[in-house]
Amino acid sequence: MGKKLWRAVVAGGATALFTGMAAVPAGAAEGGASFTRVQVNGGKPIVIGVSDEVAVPASFRVTAAHKVKWTDVFLYRGNTIDRLWHSISTNDCVQDGSGACDMKETMYFDPSVWDMVNSEAGAWKVAGEVSFRSGGGDIDDEGLTAYVKRNSRLTVNATPEPAAKGGTITVTGKVTRANWETRKYGSYADRLVTLQFKPAGATSYTTVKKVHANGSGALRTTVKAAKTGTWRWVYYGNTTTGPSTSTGDNVVVR
Repeated sequence: MGKKLWRAVVAGGATALFTGMAAVPAGAAEGGASFTRVQVNGGKPIVIGVSDEVAVPASFRVTAAHKVKWTDVFLYRGNTIDRLWHSISTNDCVQDGSGACDMKETMYFDPSVWDMVNSEAGAWKVAGEVSFRSGGGDIDDEGLTAYVKRNSRLTVNATPEPAAKGGTITVTGKVTRANWETRKYGSYADRLVTLQFKPAGATSYTTVKKVHANGSGALRTTVKAAKTGTWRWVYYGNTTTGPSTSTGDNVVVR
């Protein structure tokens, strides 16, 4: 298994093999190879924070008319030169009698090593590529969309502790989001966040209300103190930002 240290978004060396080639229609095999059974991260969004490397599994089958030197799937925008991943590893392609290889791959994203810009969050297309031992290669668009998202975080604080039955509980918190350019978490303003409650002895939370964060990402609301239990905030994310759930803050009601 090899790991290619290449990020095509910043014009890495291996891209020269296919410079100027736009992705072709899904399923095409005009270049001597076709890709099927393509999956990236099991169809789930790729959520990236500011420091930890994220390993994203992918798998596919490539059927080629020529012996394969290497093959992978990748994320791209616009044309196939504008790619997103920091390094990649794949198993060796051992072709059977039909010319097919079943491949497993891992894409690695590491914001602590590689520069990422916030505009890279959002939708990316998926393509497959192959390089032949005899020279040349093929790139096919796979008709799939993968979402790359900035991680979000939530905090929570419910007071007073304990609370008097029939009184008021104030629940505060803050929603922040990964800023890939500063490599820090920053306030995420004006988000609609859900407040949930789990009574003591229960196994699941229920939604109480929805609250908009202010311009600094701060959350604040009040609820009636009726039962002992745990409060938390939940943000469901969007096309550029991953979901998050705060820890729970338990309040005893007497």
